[in-house]
Parts: sequence; C-alpha cells; structure tokens
Amino acid sequence: MATTIERQAAAPIVSVPDRFNIADYLVDRHLREGRGGRTAILCGDDAVTYAQVAERSNRVGNGLRSLGVRREERVMLLLLDTPAFAYSFFGAQKVGAVPIPTNTLLKSQDYRYMLNDSRATVAIVSEPLVPQLAAIPRDELPYLQHLVIDGAPTAGGIGFDQLLAAEPTLELEPTGKDDAAFWLYSSGTTGFPKGAVHLHHDIVHTVMCYAQGILGMTAADRTFSVAKLFFAYGLGNALTFPFAVGATTILWPGPPTPPNVYGQIERHKPTLFFSVPTNYGQLLAHKGEGADFDLSSIRQAVSAGEALPKALYERFRDRFGVEILDGIGSTEILHIFISNRSGRARPGSAG
Repeated sequence: MATTIERQAAAPIVSVPDRFNIADYLVDRHLREGRGGRTAILCGDDAVTYAQVAERSNRVGNGLRSLGVRREERVMLLLLDTPAFAYSFFGAQKVGAVPIPTNTLLKSQDYRYMLNDSRATVAIVSEPLVPQLAAIPRDELPYLQHLVIDGAPTAGGIGFDQLLAAEPTLELEPTGKDDAAFWLYSSGTTGFPKGAVHLHHDIVHTVMCYAQGILGMTAADRTFSVAKLFFAYGLGNALTFPFAVGATTILWPGPPTPPNVYGQIERHKPTLFFSVPTNYGQLLAHKGEGADFDLSSIRQAVSAGEALPKALYERFRDRFGVEILDGIGSTEILHIFISNRSGRARPGSAG
C-alpha cells in the first residue's frame, strides 16, 4: 500500500496562468509547437488535422461574433459526434462565449427549458435534430436569436457553412482561467436538469489527473468513445483528452450498436476504448461470422456510468485480452475521479 508521501509524490502539480483560454491550449498550442499536421479527428472517411481544426474553429468563432455573440453568452450545441462539434465547441470558447453540449436524445420540452434557463442566444444543431427545436413555438424562446444548422438550412435557419465562410484568422478573447468555459446539464437529480458550469482551467486538471495520470495518454494514442460528446464522460474521452496531448480522436455520429462499434475499432484501430457496462455486455453477446473481432489495437479499455460487474470484466478480458478500468465520475466534477489503475485493477471495484 502506498504511503501518504508516495501518494503526494505521484499527484500531478497543476499550474495554470491567470490569463488562459482552454481552446488555445487544446488546439492552437499544437500549431505553435509544430504539431499542426498531425491528425486530430478521424470521422468516417474524413481525417482532420490540428491545423484544420484551428482554422475552422477560428472561422466559427468569427461567424459567431458576426451574429452578435458576446463574451460569456451561451451557445447551445445540439450536435452529433462529427468534426462540426469540435469546431463549434472551440470556436465559441475562442471568442469567450460559453458552449453548452446538449443531449441529442431529449424531447422538445427539455430543449425549451435548457434554452431559456441558459439564455442561449444561438443554437448550433445537426440537421436530423432540427425538428425537435422546430416544434417549439419561437415566442416560447425569448432569448434565442439564431438557429445554425449543420446541414441543409430550413426556413429561418442559418447554414453552418455560413460560419465556416468567415475569416480564418481570429483575435483570441483574453479569458481568465476562472471564467466560464462551458456548461453541461446534469440529469442525475430530480426535477429540471441542472446546469454545471465548468471553467477554463478545469479541463487541465482532468487531463493531468486522469488522462495522463491514470491512462498515461500520449500523442501516439487514438481514442474511441461509445459515450457521446454531450456527456461529461464522452467529452473528455473523445475531445478534451486527445486534444490536450496531441492524440487522435475517432468520432462516430451513429448509434453504438455492436456492429458499429466493432466496425469502428477494426477500421480505425483505437488504442484507448471508453464504454459503459451495458455496452460491454452487448459487445460480448454479439458474435460475428468466422474469426472473432480484432481488438488487438486497444491497450486499455475504460468503463464508467454504472458499476462494472466482476463477471463482465472477466469475460471481456478472457475473450479479447483487454483489461477494463472501472471508475466513478460525474457531470459536476467533469470526469472520473475514483479509478482503478492499469495492471492493478480489482474486478468488481471502482478503484
């Protein structure tokens, strides 16, 4: 058992300057340090470099400014897991606005509540999700001024391409480390969802304490997350963690059915795989034709969201030779804060 001194020595020291913008840290820093040509995102047939994410998020930021979005104003992101999510999330932060990644599986009345509670002035929405917002009478959304659609724009909407047509260079908003960087709505309580406000420095702590401190994540990794980007768990797994270390994220906008998940793993070969116990059970229940599915690229699997049964851990390990690290996280704390460690996992325990 580690002594108190050993535990303190192993804990990362996190120092963030007073003037700090998380999008600059996660995106633009890689260009300054010579990693602009590295692949940041794989999504289907698309491969997007860090330089392209930087330019496109600049364009989105300038586009939001042209729509009148000001510092600290909220921007709802009702987006599927595509590169447009990254451009919008980082673009809003670059101009000091506050993106709100929003659950894509909710109903119109939920979106009405969140739009009014957050007073978001702009909503950026994937085309398949537009009907959920279109069903809300506009006079019931007093704060929403613009609907931006990633896809074919409808009447009263603005095409996402209009944002991407803005200037490619941007003057970064001089935000502070304690300024709001994004909101996430939590459904873990009774009553209406609660907005958890996260600051510009928060992501740095989760990266250093978990992504690097527990997973040992480096630029050589590729991440694939069954949990979508609108979850705190998925946002770290598939966006902030890989971007912090210059790694590659694999995005999949479709449902995480076993054929889809196995297909993405075999095609893009992630080294880190993040899922939840229910999905691990579905993967184990699914049998292919001929040889078993190839998960040999995965050096570490992670589970959160609910308790991982010991039997499930052992079946996955025995079938694929991959260890699952179970952990506990929350929307309010942003990611996993109690976890097993690689090589020392205790089946049936969260750490």
